[in-house]
Amino acid sequence: MRKKENDLQAKDSALLAVDYALDKKGFDLKLLEVKELSSLTDYLLLVSGRSDRQVQAIAENIKVELKNQHKLFPLAIEGMDQGRWVLLDYGDIMVHVFQEPVREFYDLEGLWSEAPEVTLERTSAE
Repeated sequence: MRKKENDLQAKDSALLAVDYALDKKGFDLKLLEVKELSSLTDYLLLVSGRSDRQVQAIAENIKVELKNQHKLFPLAIEGMDQGRWVLLDYGDIMVHVFQEPVREFYDLEGLWSEAPEVTLERTSAE
């Protein structure tokens, strides 16, 4: 069984990732609390970007800022080279950065429809 962070720490880290995604103009952000539904993670952050470069920039910014500002390192990163769907796995938080057509195709919101959505102050860059 994996050791879990304090829930407040996980949620705070997820909210930091939201801010870092918005810094690179990520849009349609959704933060889902899946801890009661999954043994793999507590929070899923879903973010859209408009191009492969933007998806890569959003994911890179989240990775760099969590590392430099908060000493948080991903356990795994997938998809950075293609920039269509990047997964940053932090254990208790999983960040999915998608191009919109890929997000629609895989429909993680539908897959996790029972998960409560965390209310965010902003879900797109203003």
